[in-house]
Amino acid sequence: MVLVTGGTGLVGAHLLLHLIENGENVRAIYRNQNNIQKTKSLFELYKKGDLFEKINWLEADILDVPSLEIAFTGIEYVYHCAALISFNPKDEEALRKTNIEGTANMVNFSLAYGIKKFCFVSSIAALGDIAPHETHITEETDWNPEKPHSDYAISKYGAEMEVWRGVQESLDVIIINPGVILPSIPVAKIYPEGSSELYTKVANGLPFYMLGSTGFITVEDVVQIACKLMKSDIKNERFTLIADNIIFRDIFNTIADAFKVKRPRIHATPFSMNLIWIADALFSTLFFRKRSITKATAKASYSKHLYSNEKIKTALGTVFSDVHQYIKASKL
Repeated sequence: MVLVTGGTGLVGAHLLLHLIENGENVRAIYRNQNNIQKTKSLFELYKKGDLFEKINWLEADILDVPSLEIAFTGIEYVYHCAALISFNPKDEEALRKTNIEGTANMVNFSLAYGIKKFCFVSSIAALGDIAPHETHITEETDWNPEKPHSDYAISKYGAEMEVWRGVQESLDVIIINPGVILPSIPVAKIYPEGSSELYTKVANGLPFYMLGSTGFITVEDVVQIACKLMKSDIKNERFTLIADNIIFRDIFNTIADAFKVKRPRIHATPFSMNLIWIADALFSTLFFRKRSITKATAKASYSKHLYSNEKIKTALGTVFSDVHQYIKASKL
């Protein structure tokens, strides 16, 4: 039996669908009964509602040790997708607890229950810091603790350290580091948070564009690659998963064209983005509201990070979906 954490989230729900379509016996843990409805809606969107009934749902929490004892009974393989994603400095403690401590619990139980293989869904945020002589960030790029990192990045890096500890104690693992994971536009309506917010903002007339870049990938590609790696003989390796490095302006333009709205036309410079996050921090403090932009997200909007996907292409011969075509087609 396969255990999936984060099964009510974007990646986890797609993973459940993929596993069940391929005949796997799957258990998924959840914390909130209401969130299961999202996964059910996803299955129904793909006209696979009958497959949803095959999921063995179990109420458990990666931070609740007694509940994990039940969850791991009879399990052979684990996909650990559950994580807290936030760039709000106020969430530092929660990020570390969920992403690091929660992953440590999953690794400990995997060791105790003799799990055959463990897949951890990390992030490109946990990859290293590019050196002056390098052009692309790879799986081998060194993490520089003296350089600034978001609390989210630190928590995912710390989680990876727990997974590598598991390797030292004889656990076979796969770590994947996806870039910005994009769903189809219909799926984004079910999961409107996270990367799906790009669709909402542009569709609502976002006037600004940024010239920073990062790696993007479709959620289906992430799931299919994760499953192929788990089925392969490859173990104790990490893989950067991006289809391409894309400038934010170009992604915004593709989304705008899909929704038939005006493209963002005002360049948000690094100077203006820094002013915006400072102002947002001030207003959020004064009016007790949630941050809409942080120093980390502002910096990401104008940073030009280039990631290499050569390792996964060499290992599996992976051919990635074209992100721009994926967005355009998903609107139909």
